[in-house]
Amino acid sequence: MTAAAVEGLRERANADPWLVHRGRFLDTTFLLEVGADQYLVQIHRGRVEAVHKGPLVMPRWSFALRAPAEAWAAFRQPVPPPGYNDLIGMAKMRALRIEGDQHPFMANLRYFKDLLALLRASSGGSR
Repeated sequence: MTAAAVEGLRERANADPWLVHRGRFLDTTFLLEVGADQYLVQIHRGRVEAVHKGPLVMPRWSFALRAPAEAWAAFRQPVPPPGYNDLIGMAKMRALRIEGDQHPFMANLRYFKDLLALLRASSGGSR
């Protein structure tokens, strides 16, 4: 996954009114780890306020989504292989680690699934 794809997540997410509406009660910061690359994603009222690329020194986040670059590459395909089509599927395949306070993630699971589906090569989302 390229840095430009992740850094472009802010514009793509905020341009999707339904996604912003779905996350209207969500305020959190999470860490997205793609292999050795780290991104700190700040969300306020469903809008992606900022995406900071690492290296990060002592970042503060609620939860982290960590996976090897190869797993994210499979996830980003227009039609991902079985197990890589969904964040929970990736976790079940042990390709994705979910760490930290999982409450904001699980309470807003559909939001995060749709948000990260925006990273897919030819997709505007998975709704």
